[in-house]
Amino acid sequence: MPVVIAIDEGTTGVRALAVDTSGRPVASTYREFTQHFPRPGWVEHDAAEILDATLAVLDETVRSVDEPVVAVGITDQRETVVVWDRRTGQPLHRALVWQDRRTTERCDELTAAGELERVREVTGLVLDPYFSATKIEWLLRHGDLDPGADLAVGTIDSWLAWNLTGEHVTDPSNASRTMLYDIRRGEWSDDLCELFSVPRSALAEVRPSAGAVGRIRSGLPLPEGIPLSGIIGDQQSSLFGQACTEPGMAKNTYGTGSFVLLNVGETCPEPTEGLLTTVAWQVPGAVLGQPDRSSVTHFALEGAIFSTGSAVQWLRDGLGVLTDAAECGPLAESVPDSGGVVLVPAFTGLGSPYWDPRARGTVLGITRGTTRAHLARATVESMAFQTRDVVEAMTAASGRPLGRLRVDGGASAMGLLLQVQADQLGVTIERSATQDSTALGAAYLAGLGAGVWSDAGEIAATWTPDAVVEPRGDRAVADEAHRRWRAGVERSRGWSED
Repeated sequence: MPVVIAIDEGTTGVRALAVDTSGRPVASTYREFTQHFPRPGWVEHDAAEILDATLAVLDETVRSVDEPVVAVGITDQRETVVVWDRRTGQPLHRALVWQDRRTTERCDELTAAGELERVREVTGLVLDPYFSATKIEWLLRHGDLDPGADLAVGTIDSWLAWNLTGEHVTDPSNASRTMLYDIRRGEWSDDLCELFSVPRSALAEVRPSAGAVGRIRSGLPLPEGIPLSGIIGDQQSSLFGQACTEPGMAKNTYGTGSFVLLNVGETCPEPTEGLLTTVAWQVPGAVLGQPDRSSVTHFALEGAIFSTGSAVQWLRDGLGVLTDAAECGPLAESVPDSGGVVLVPAFTGLGSPYWDPRARGTVLGITRGTTRAHLARATVESMAFQTRDVVEAMTAASGRPLGRLRVDGGASAMGLLLQVQADQLGVTIERSATQDSTALGAAYLAGLGAGVWSDAGEIAATWTPDAVVEPRGDRAVADEAHRRWRAGVERSRGWSED
């Protein structure tokens, strides 16, 4: 049976997922890559190492399925940026990761200069070092680049597409995260390119999220000439993989960070305090059951939470509280509550709905009776509290309550997290039967773009949850726990002066 392969390039590693024509995952390979922290608040990746890891997992996956590959899709960590030389194909600096905070002061300067309103109106984003524009500006000013290089700048999807097809391309979902893309006009903004001193000629060509993106070149683990027919940012890909293709549907992915997305349909909403407006996807009309339209763009409201899974990694690698990340759930369940401990994992600042790059990680309420189990419990609870903060901002902005929330990602395997989340939100939580929803979304889009499947309805019919969790706790207890969390958040804010 022919397969579609998705490349899921995340923050800590890259996965290749093969999906057969029934929409069922049949093979998956994963490889981690190195995290570089040259200074406090700086986070970098080696783009060449990412490419090597990508080719390795592709090779292993293609060999394991032993079936014809008919299409390939890419999903990626979005705001992370690479600059390379088109002539040599070599990166000119380590990639600056979405978590990197080195441009905090620059964002402060732009805000003080009154640029926030313009940036929000054009891009749907806020002035924060999380996004790509100030990272690109920093690379061009301080990256010690070869002055004779033929510069290409892009997010990770562009870097991989360049190496797979020889074309410098991206899609609207990734472009909309750069702070250089006009989401209403659907094109790069000349004004913002000028503001951030980014030459438009160095940016990728923006093509639809599904369709004829490019063809795989020779000498790769993939068959030469097959279509690269899907590109989409990781969180939008998860929204599609969770079959949230209708307006009003929402998902949360518990990964390194957590990202809540609400599909708001074809009308781009006005800027909303505490939230981001982003392009969900741009696809041929037939994909969304509208064959009379050449192209349809869906938008999403997004709440970006910077640290959830990374907090578990910190317990393991930074404190030695865990020997394996999988221990976190059972250890947290071994105590009935956090014992009054509140952990705010603002290791690289706070995202939605606070947008405070100077916040820092905070642990409150420690006593002599505090154990590592209480720290694990407080870490799990922090994931649910941060999600509640975002969902409350979304419901206030949209004017309608959330009926249910679909979830995926590594931490969603924890039954405790799902129950705490249901209790905090007061809504049903549905966990996807496929935890690789991010990779699955890219595979679906690539397959749709190559004609493997007819439309999103065919995909949605295959989606099933493997767990459905209803709220059951005392609402007053949940609200009091959330109140204490918010008090902890206020103590974490504005801490860093660097």
